[in-house]
Amino acid sequence: MISTHDLVVVGAGFAGLYTTVHARRRGLDVIGLEAADDVGGTWFWNRYPGARCDVESIDYSYSFDDDLQRDWRWSERYATQPEILRYLNHVADRFDIRRHYRFGERVIEAVWDDPDQRWTLRTGSGLEVRARWVVMASGCLSQPLLPDIPGRDTFAGRVLQTSSWPTEPVDLRGLRVGVIGTGSSGIQAVPIIAEQAVELVVYQRTANYSVPAFNRPIDDDEWARQQEGLAHRRAVSWHSPAGSPWSSHPVPFADASEDEREQVFEESWTRGGVLFAKAFAGVTTDPVVNDAARDFFERKLAATVSDPDVLADLTPTGHPLGTKRICTDSGYYETFALPHVDLVNLRRDPITGIEPSGIRTASGLRELDVIVFATGFDAMTGALTAIDIRGREGRVLREDWTRFPVTHLGIGLPGYPNLFPLNGPGTPSVLANMALTSEQQGEYALRLIDHCLAHGYTSAEAREDAAQAWTEETARVAAGTLFAGADSWYTGANIEGKARGFLPYIGGFRRYIEHAEEVAAEGYRGFVLSRR
Repeated sequence: MISTHDLVVVGAGFAGLYTTVHARRRGLDVIGLEAADDVGGTWFWNRYPGARCDVESIDYSYSFDDDLQRDWRWSERYATQPEILRYLNHVADRFDIRRHYRFGERVIEAVWDDPDQRWTLRTGSGLEVRARWVVMASGCLSQPLLPDIPGRDTFAGRVLQTSSWPTEPVDLRGLRVGVIGTGSSGIQAVPIIAEQAVELVVYQRTANYSVPAFNRPIDDDEWARQQEGLAHRRAVSWHSPAGSPWSSHPVPFADASEDEREQVFEESWTRGGVLFAKAFAGVTTDPVVNDAARDFFERKLAATVSDPDVLADLTPTGHPLGTKRICTDSGYYETFALPHVDLVNLRRDPITGIEPSGIRTASGLRELDVIVFATGFDAMTGALTAIDIRGREGRVLREDWTRFPVTHLGIGLPGYPNLFPLNGPGTPSVLANMALTSEQQGEYALRLIDHCLAHGYTSAEAREDAAQAWTEETARVAAGTLFAGADSWYTGANIEGKARGFLPYIGGFRRYIEHAEEVAAEGYRGFVLSRR
């Protein structure tokens, strides 16, 4: 039996929950489909030790409801995964969202019926639903990447992935653990795993820039100050390049004295994590400013890591600071001073295979009890290409995107009417505060649906030329930065055979909103709106 609805929302993270709440407020018959057993999106799956957001808690939350903002009390400056998941459960309870969702339903197919102007979605369990509109809130970092290492499946011990950590507690006490990967999840997990493991081997392909979180509890006085200034803080965030209230130093780097530069870098360092890249305008566009920031980072790293060989291996090379997302850690570099922790530089000593007893590199075998894969995601596109999405005239999305994803504002896809991906290629996405981008994206999709319903349109589809123009604009803006030249998941470089190109829109959160509002004000310029 197939159920029919106005709207299907795929995903129950920040974007999916927002869209579902506001679709219901509009009176739409909405059904949500979620592969997990409950709400949370990426914060449901990523339960690994040390998982923490790198956006301040007060900013990494919904802004659409004043009572919600006042009633939820964050405990730390940078919230951990359990606290963020509790927050999303609180939101689901408060707005009675779960009754609109079917959990444990992973969408595997979506097919457009042109005569009927509707989509049919099918899940792995065989559930089928039909709807005129589909919002893909399936996440930009939600398709895990497991490297194809020879013998990977022969390991006799326990295998864990940071991207799908077990819900039950994992006891690593007294065990020999190997962690493959030193991106954000690996850098956050390593210090916590080192507290339990009797031996820890960290396998690093690429050294990343990581800045301490300088996390702290939020006491009552700080919380009161935050609440008093929250309306202003939100307004500044909505008009900012990254959806947060922080901005670069007002004096240009070239005009600042050496002492002022050092002071600004020091202050930005103690803000923590990705905020270090906001020290001066131009950190990620001007090689001179970037080199100065990199020099400051390297001096901080050298003051933390005393072993010269380990320091050399942990020092990032080959990409400018900030062009791979700066990680946010709590004691990561200090961990390598511990006698039971070892770092393997895979560029010098590559993995040749996994055996039943452990991991073999060119230099020999390390026997292990547990292997943790902290190897990231097929970012930005993987959650969509994992689904068999078929549009008009039999077009297949995963085939279309082998060349490169072409979108209009990221939210419209030529050949795929009424299908609106959120926070995907062509949007600010991971370069901004995802809580606010999720609100903007979900609201924009719903406003487009509102417009169609008000004017009797049954479909909205991006024009090929408009999508091509926006994709070219996204590439043009990226080319003016240092990002485009770095191999990262921003460009698809972590996936063999994936089309290369800078995926998110790097022109800034506010500039993106202004572009999108111009399109809406002109009757959704670049979309073909049709009646059947």
